[in-house]
Amino acid sequence: MQTTDQGIKPFLDDNFLLENSTAEILYHEFAAKQPIIDYHNHLPPDEIADDKKFTNLTDVWLKGDHYKWRAMRTMGVPEKFITGDATNEEKFQKWAQTVPFTIRNPLFHWTHLELKGYFGVTELLNSASSQRIYEQCNGLLQTDEYSTRNLLRKMNVKVVCSTDDPLDDLRYHQQVREEGMDIKMLPAFRPDKAILIQQEQFPAYIEKLGGVAGADIKSFTDLLQALKDRMQFFHEQGCRLSDHGLEQIYAEDFTESEVNTILTKRLNGGSISDEEARKFMSATLYHLGCLYAELGWVQQFHLGALRNNSSRMLRQLGPDTGFDSIGDWEQASALAKFLNRLDTEDKLAKTILYNLNPRDNEVMSTMIGNFNDGSIRGKMQFGSAWWFLDQKDGMEKQLNALSNMGLLSCFIGMLTDSRSFLSFPRHEYFRRLLCNLIGRDVHNGELPNDTEWLGGIVSDICYRNAKNYFGY
Repeated sequence: MQTTDQGIKPFLDDNFLLENSTAEILYHEFAAKQPIIDYHNHLPPDEIADDKKFTNLTDVWLKGDHYKWRAMRTMGVPEKFITGDATNEEKFQKWAQTVPFTIRNPLFHWTHLELKGYFGVTELLNSASSQRIYEQCNGLLQTDEYSTRNLLRKMNVKVVCSTDDPLDDLRYHQQVREEGMDIKMLPAFRPDKAILIQQEQFPAYIEKLGGVAGADIKSFTDLLQALKDRMQFFHEQGCRLSDHGLEQIYAEDFTESEVNTILTKRLNGGSISDEEARKFMSATLYHLGCLYAELGWVQQFHLGALRNNSSRMLRQLGPDTGFDSIGDWEQASALAKFLNRLDTEDKLAKTILYNLNPRDNEVMSTMIGNFNDGSIRGKMQFGSAWWFLDQKDGMEKQLNALSNMGLLSCFIGMLTDSRSFLSFPRHEYFRRLLCNLIGRDVHNGELPNDTEWLGGIVSDICYRNAKNYFGY
């Protein structure tokens, strides 16, 4: 049963999230037509290199998507139908049964934007429509038009930057580059496993790193040289940015002698204190920061995730399976100290800061202003709303904090941070919210009614700023 109030807007129409005519003009005439540079995601490079075609909607849409998995668990769906041995069709049906109960969660919007944007499905997904939608989408997925590369082309994606461990041989990036694919697929350097010295697997990882780098890592100097060698290899393969996913920045005072002793102790099977670990991590981050600046890279810091909270499910399923949450570490002091040391030594690379705790929005939006030095437009960036915050309220709060305390016009815009080839409508979601915020200000008399001027700024935020920032 539907109400007959003529003032109710239809769900997910062309003006979805756009509250007035200015917002509509800004989105349809400026934002929507901009290409996408997705400068941080977790897409599997092999599936792009091989131009994989997915056999069914579960495989392309539910596999690896811990956002959906968390919602299904909340609805009491047994793990068998999430990550277990149920059939793909059974898993999809359980997801379809869950969707109507995700109202006001971003999953409800994303689900229907993705079905509409990729498959032309405008019917709401639920138990009644599940079979029809599954069969319709599966039929389309069998065609060449729905290979991984064509899924990216459907969304006008020009650049994707994967997230890659220093051990990676980057064979798939090389393959794509040699083919001359019209979409750039570039690596991003993620060396966290060489930093987190207290992790159980740290000694084994350092041994593997030495093997890949052709070095016997016995000292801190050896470790830095191995990382530098891998960075040079990544650079030769087109890498121009790094990424870190840390609880917080570490910026303890240290001496090279102290750090060398700490590393040697750990590699020889000894235990180290929390203070020693912080010194080692601080030293490694500092030296990596210097190397990033030397190579002209962009450094990214995703800060504040409290990971793997369920030890039972970590043992059962492993990491990155939907048991992480927002953490509440203090961020400002150590971050300022870390950036200041690099800045003082003229070794501060272009930097993007992301926070997972919304209380830190104003911390990050003011922190970047401390280290913009006039050398590069928007050198220091407050990154887009991330993970639990990349939803309507989180995106608007990030945009408002940046607007109030920095320059929104210099912002490099949205990214997916996703493992799914169907996640790119998140750029559309962001662009609609951006245009609506600006359109609202125009209609409130808080900005001039000049859509050409504002449309240029919108186009910058959606595409051109990132293009110039990364040099793509």
